[in-house]
Amino acid sequence: MTNKKIVFFDLDGTLMSHDKTILPSTKEALHALRKKGIITVICTGRAPRMFQELITELEFDSYISMNGQHVVYEGKELFSNPMDKEILTELSKHAKERGHGITYSNSEVFAVNEAEHPLVAGSLGRLKLDYPSVDEAIYSHSPVHQIQLYGNVEDIQPYMDRYQNDYEFIRWDENAVDMLPKGASKAVGILKVMEHLNITVENSYAFGDGPNDFEMIECVGTGIAMGNAIPELKEKADLVTDTCSNDGIMKGLLACGLLEEVDVPLYLKSLMYPS
Repeated sequence: MTNKKIVFFDLDGTLMSHDKTILPSTKEALHALRKKGIITVICTGRAPRMFQELITELEFDSYISMNGQHVVYEGKELFSNPMDKEILTELSKHAKERGHGITYSNSEVFAVNEAEHPLVAGSLGRLKLDYPSVDEAIYSHSPVHQIQLYGNVEDIQPYMDRYQNDYEFIRWDENAVDMLPKGASKAVGILKVMEHLNITVENSYAFGDGPNDFEMIECVGTGIAMGNAIPELKEKADLVTDTCSNDGIMKGLLACGLLEEVDVPLYLKSLMYPS
């Protein structure tokens, strides 16, 4: 086993502050980790097309996307787990008949089943994402790793009842849920990366804030919940840091010992710890 350390980061509400920007302290923290030889990996429910600019800005070349359904390490695909095409065909027909919005995600494409669906536009708008291209039959010609269903609790319940034996539903917005194969999670992707790199559990860390971060927080050696995390995640975490908008990443890395005060640039100290 290697003694290398690795840190997995959720995006929304974790690496990204509430206004979907990256704090200077977060950028400095990631730079300091890499300088120390610590491996950093994005671990998100988003599809890769939804965070390509962040990969470049934050200098990541490894990521776990779509809640563990697709894993890339240094440009090499380690794991891919597409959804069943027959189920996608049936589900998409059901959604079209009832006017429900669906977005489809794979490693290269993010598509929607109809143009200008108000709930799709609203949910993606809150993530500051553009409306996807329309391709209601993407599953017929491309693999689909994860879908998002748009609707209130009553709209989504029939899908949950129909597919609950084989699929899980994770709400990430008041009008949107992820649907993915049962057993899929960020933890699956994390374990694939750690196995590939021969890294021990004790040398692994993860930061998260939401319902799709439970397995991630629990499978690593040190699970860190953001100050803005849901209460249930804070209870499971080994450590609770400050919020994503108040330098929570830098403070969490300092608290768990991966970074030291000397790693914090002088200009940041007065901003993080105002007198």
